[in-house]
Amino acid sequence: MNPKILSVDDSSLVRRAVARAFARFECTIIEAENGEVGLQQVREHRPDLVVLDYNMPVMDGVEMLKQLRADDALKGTKVIMLTANSNPETVTAVARLGVREYITKPFQEDQLLSKAIRLVALVPRAAT
Repeated sequence: MNPKILSVDDSSLVRRAVARAFARFECTIIEAENGEVGLQQVREHRPDLVVLDYNMPVMDGVEMLKQLRADDALKGTKVIMLTANSNPETVTAVARLGVREYITKPFQEDQLLSKAIRLVALVPRAAT
């Protein structure tokens, strides 16, 4: 079964860049523009991986993470934090919530994919 990957970022450019990074693999990309919508998408679609921004309006990435971890059905959701915030305290706070993969923006596709491959099985799309 193809993995479902949820990209949660208030920037449509970043969400497109994430989708483009995974385009060569058999997977489904779901998008959300903030943590509140992202949490709804997790509940509805049960993604295999969430690529999550830290700073967003409505609900930020840390609050979304806290709510994911507090829900027994969702607490095992795999997350990569993708953010411009590289403050050591932020990295520590996110690590306490179970996120081990942290990427700072701007990011390279290969950097995102190498971390994603550690968390989910990605199968290249067949050549057409």
